Amino acid sequence: MAVDRQLREPRIREPRERREGRPRESGGQRTPERDDRRRGRLDQPQRRRPRMTLPNPDSEAFGRLSERIARFLGTGRFLVWMTVLILLWVVWNIAAPASWRFDEYPFIFLTLVLSLQASYAAPLILLAQNRQDDRDKVNMEQDRARADRTVADTEYLTREVASLRQGLGEVATRDFLRSELQVLLKELDNRSAAAVDEDPAA
Repeated sequence: MAVDRQLREPRIREPRERREGRPRESGGQRTPERDDRRRGRLDQPQRRRPRMTLPNPDSEAFGRLSERIARFLGTGRFLVWMTVLILLWVVWNIAAPASWRFDEYPFIFLTLVLSLQASYAAPLILLAQNRQDDRDKVNMEQDRARADRTVADTEYLTREVASLRQGLGEVATRDFLRSELQVLLKELDNRSAAAVDEDPAA
């Protein structure tokens, strides 16, 4: 009977804040707990903050430095200095007294130094090559634009020269005027001779 009474009686829904045990603020404002719950919704993208921020050096300055190092690594002076250093290293660790030697044969420390140098030199050279490729790409685009402008100017000049030729073709030349004047003079002479023949008394 008690169960039937509970089913028949209408349920009065409690406010959401009271059901969840959160106090409701005055003015209908959201509580910080509600804002936190709203941020954790699955239908909204979340911004993940990086746990560890890496140093962000100036890319332009670092690129210039890498180009200088890459240029130096590709010179004969670097090869000479590197060869002299390795020879001094080997000779010192072979001929020096045992207490003064810091890298015994098979020169593991020298191998480590050379490997470290190669591991840094390769990315620096690649970075310098990437910057050079970017510059070459910009230069190629500028050359292409300049070539397009040159072609457009050449076509314009060609059309202008063709129109000038057509205009000059319609202009009377000096030889043409001389020949026309000579024909007119001959016609005048013939007419005057014919007039004298017809009127001998005059």
